[in-house]
Amino acid sequence: MTAFLEKTGITPFLSRIGIFIIALLEYIGGSVLLLLETLSWILRGALRLRHTFYQMAFLGVNSTAIVILTTGFAGMVISLQLVQQAVKYGLTMYVGGGVAIAMARELAPMLTAVVVAGRAGSAIAAEISSMKVSDQIDALYAMAVSPVKYLVVPRFLALLIMLPVLTLFSNLAGDVGGALVAHSLGGVQFDIFQDSITRLMSLKDLWAGTYKAIIFSIIISMICCYQGLTAGRGAAGVGQATVGAVVYSMIMIFIANYILSSVLF
Repeated sequence: MTAFLEKTGITPFLSRIGIFIIALLEYIGGSVLLLLETLSWILRGALRLRHTFYQMAFLGVNSTAIVILTTGFAGMVISLQLVQQAVKYGLTMYVGGGVAIAMARELAPMLTAVVVAGRAGSAIAAEISSMKVSDQIDALYAMAVSPVKYLVVPRFLALLIMLPVLTLFSNLAGDVGGALVAHSLGGVQFDIFQDSITRLMSLKDLWAGTYKAIIFSIIISMICCYQGLTAGRGAAGVGQATVGAVVYSMIMIFIANYILSSVLF
């Protein structure tokens, strides 16, 4: 039987599957342990406020322009699709609410997280992995300083605070972009567009998007920091850690978005 499996190539295939599953479980376990250690340092009050504020500016404030640009055009696209059908069937009074709900529930938190993962997440992984390659992480251990306390906690708190804030800006940008398109292409007046948002969208939609942003911030910070702390040696290790941080973060964002949407809505 064993010889038959080896001859048909089933054994190597099953071995690769087993190796992949083991590596996946190790990755998930390492990320969860990193999150637990990060939370333990926060609960013990190990906060580097000055460095946290710097990371909030670097990871959050400096990402504002690209986030607004991206989500603004997303709102314009949604409005473009809705206003064509709304004008056709005489339902222009629902365009604003449709754009606002789509942005608040799905597009604003998800697109913001994807943009931040691409810009800020890659920076986190590159910086920490460079420190790992240049033995700065080992130097922290030698000085009895926890890399998690020194490096991970400020970045975790920065994203935890700034990603929900950026999501609110994304909602505003998407609604403004949608209003401009609806007015220019469908003749929808701005007051009608705003009234539609007021009537159709509730605070629950905004809170749901905020909850998503909080979960996405945890995913981005933990994956990117874990990638940096476990990077391989040399310049290749830095590159692989950075690419892996962005790719894995985006995959987990889409998976988490589906799960959260099914639970919240």
